[in-house]
Amino acid sequence: MAQNAVTARAACDYTGGMKREVITRLAGVGRDDWNRVAGTGNPFLRHEFLAALEASGCTGGDSGWQARHLLLRDDAGALLGAVPLYLKSHSYGEYVFDWAWADAYARAGLRYYPKLVAAVPFTPVTGPRLLIAPQVERDPVASALIDGALELAEASASSSLHWLFTPPAECALLESRGLLRRVGYQFHWQNRGYRDFDDYLAGFAAAKRKKIRRERRQVREAGITLEVVRGAEAGAAHWNAFHAFYRDTVRKHGAIPYLNREFFHELGRQLPEAVVLILARHGDEWVAGALNLQGADTLYGRYWGGREGYHSLHFETCYYRAIEYCIDTGLARCEAGAQGEHKLARGFLPVPTYSAHWLRHPQFAHAVSDYLARERQGLELYLAELDGHSPFKQS
Repeated sequence: MAQNAVTARAACDYTGGMKREVITRLAGVGRDDWNRVAGTGNPFLRHEFLAALEASGCTGGDSGWQARHLLLRDDAGALLGAVPLYLKSHSYGEYVFDWAWADAYARAGLRYYPKLVAAVPFTPVTGPRLLIAPQVERDPVASALIDGALELAEASASSSLHWLFTPPAECALLESRGLLRRVGYQFHWQNRGYRDFDDYLAGFAAAKRKKIRRERRQVREAGITLEVVRGAEAGAAHWNAFHAFYRDTVRKHGAIPYLNREFFHELGRQLPEAVVLILARHGDEWVAGALNLQGADTLYGRYWGGREGYHSLHFETCYYRAIEYCIDTGLARCEAGAQGEHKLARGFLPVPTYSAHWLRHPQFAHAVSDYLARERQGLELYLAELDGHSPFKQS
């Protein structure tokens, strides 16, 4: 009942001629309205992707991800901005780890959950969290959205508010409002105008280049062929096979299956233009698969799975074929998910990622601020060390 009261109160909140509203399902806002403020360049921010998570039950229900999407409208009802917000009862599926913070709260006799996160569930992909309509004055809209998120955190008795995988400029804006900046890293591939994969490998040191060619040859010699299946071509059999690979990977690593079969089918129906499935076949059977989503200039590698016993098939399916796809289609980048130092040897270089954090308790906020400063120093040293292991020729 208290959460319903919070939602109703936020829905009637006016600020500077703009009305803030909180919705608990994305169906509460039109697809075109949401996509107008979110843009269509990042597939994970699109209405279709977030709605597919809701429709399949991956968010909502007892998932621990309860939508509290913040909307900002003008007096005529036009959508000026939005924030994808979730009330969380745990820290799973975020990829910016705050378990130690939650443990410290518990040891002090305080509750860390619920907390509020501005994020895309289960998706460590950088993108705007302050979604602002084109051709409006950005500063007052951004300020009203930040104010609204902070007020919702207070009203929902959240211990904290976390903006995850924010672009650098957005993180700087949040930091100027008193939030704490946290820096992480991922490994991304950059397209430098390569003509083909051989042209790409030409920039590698000889030993690294030889190793990749050997890995690709081992896949071919095993009799494996790979095919790229775009979303419009993907049928139920493709999605069922991929879901089985995904579940196998989850089981092997003792992880949590955040996504269900229904989600993959729903994704294929709702957002086929973004789907890039890379499937490996041995004889008449698919033996592995990788799911990518394509944005305006980036291929985002998300999930992988495959049968054991095929040497280097993971590298071929997830990295080498994805790189070839980017070269062939002229995409600027390939982002292959969170962490994974093994990506460095394949030409995915470290880049920083950012998040911003507000904690209600002032003493804990001070302690976390000190911790984050030390963490950033350690990360700078680590990234400098990684630079020394680049597979590319040293100029």
